[in-house]
Amino acid sequence: MLTRLKISGFKNLKDVDVRFGPFTCIAGPNAAGKSNLFDAIRFLSLLAQKTLMEAALSVRNETARNTDVRTLFHHEGGVIADRMTFEAEMIVPQQADDDLGQHARATANYLRYTLALRYREPEDGLSSPRGPLEIEREELVHIRSGRAAQRLLFPHTPRWRNSALSIRHRTPPFISTSVEDGRRIIKLHQDGGSSGRALSNPATQPRTVLSVARASESPTVLCAKREMESWMLLQLEPAALREPDPINAPFHLAADGAHLPATLFRLANSRTDDGTAASRSPDPDAIYCRVANRLKNLIDDVESVFVDRDDKRELLTLHVTGKDGTAYPARSLSDGTLRFLALVVLEMDPRNRGLICLEEPENGIHPERIPAMLSLLQDISTDPEEAVDHTNPLSQVLINTHSPAVVLEAPDDSLLMIESRAEIRNRVTLRNTRFTHLSETWRSRATPQETPTAKGKLLAYLNPVPGQDSHLDPYYARVGRATLAAGRVKRARVVDRVDLQMRIPHVAE
Repeated sequence: MLTRLKISGFKNLKDVDVRFGPFTCIAGPNAAGKSNLFDAIRFLSLLAQKTLMEAALSVRNETARNTDVRTLFHHEGGVIADRMTFEAEMIVPQQADDDLGQHARATANYLRYTLALRYREPEDGLSSPRGPLEIEREELVHIRSGRAAQRLLFPHTPRWRNSALSIRHRTPPFISTSVEDGRRIIKLHQDGGSSGRALSNPATQPRTVLSVARASESPTVLCAKREMESWMLLQLEPAALREPDPINAPFHLAADGAHLPATLFRLANSRTDDGTAASRSPDPDAIYCRVANRLKNLIDDVESVFVDRDDKRELLTLHVTGKDGTAYPARSLSDGTLRFLALVVLEMDPRNRGLICLEEPENGIHPERIPAMLSLLQDISTDPEEAVDHTNPLSQVLINTHSPAVVLEAPDDSLLMIESRAEIRNRVTLRNTRFTHLSETWRSRATPQETPTAKGKLLAYLNPVPGQDSHLDPYYARVGRATLAAGRVKRARVVDRVDLQMRIPHVAE
């Protein structure tokens, strides 16, 4: 669970400090930086799995055709920064397995990970095999238990906090960076507090130390690696959601929504772990009924949901049955229905752990059904009122949106507004991205010096329909208002209708 993230020098994010709860909704205009925040989270996740260059080339670049990693660095006044830094505070799993199947148990699981990367111009015009990125600093330290209650300010119970955190009294770091004989050296420390094994010079290191952690050497670092690997940018693609699965397909929902039939089939036919010594036998009908009942919040004409197993063709196909008894395969369902189904499966899947970033969840959803969508997303995230266990894992959801309907329905303490503020420096106008919160919420206690979201910014979402055509004045100036009006009868907008005036509130007035 990511609780706080500081970013500087990544895309348009400079000196950004964002705190997260179990569910966070980020709203703001286009090109303000909402997607860039998700990209930064995704970049850190990739760095826990891949080399520096592989991770850099994978950010919003699935085909890897763009090989210029400088696009990830901050641009300001025509100058490109050569350094980016990240500082992530997180609650990591208390145990994990490494790539060889060795089991690890962390000695601390409330941690702070710091990483600084620098761009180095290739010498003699020739780039090294590891690329132009180098690590300036990498550290992993624990956050003391006495500070947990003061740092985790989102509403939660002591029972949740005590079950989520397993913190020992420890002072040495797990990963540290030092300077020896004029060279920067990264050290990996054992959980017992050893002086640390010196690794290669960061200037020639192709990947982070955290990405190569093993259970035998540093189990806590491995648990941090597994946590960061679980941070997922969920980009549900209708084409992937509609595809049937081979019987031997992976039984876990992919980031694009692939393997939805296989995942639901596995849930329906798996033994239920209810926390007792004996698990219950599979009950497919009960699972399918739960999915159908949740889907009814979005679509009235739903009777049942099931996955058909065709042994002859070796295919798993998702079907939704209407109230008239007609079974519709996934390829016949709407985009919104498929996205909602995928999220229902995520909410039910006990293997779902970590952070989910979801852009514009309102896509394909009727405005009347947005409350049901938001309720589902909040159910996916951990319940901070209950103890953390197999029924209440440390799952977390971040969404971004342009939709006034989503902003209206989001819990007020979950909302972050993003804006781009102009700043004049050396006679050059620069723009800085800022994340602001509503007043009198838990983030106000975390950063009392920060100015809360301006009321006018919020009212633009609560009353999005402009009262006049002033927003079209630049266009009128180019083509002429008379040209547009010639030969046409002016039509009233929906919001201008007299019979709707009592039903459509003009909050801004």
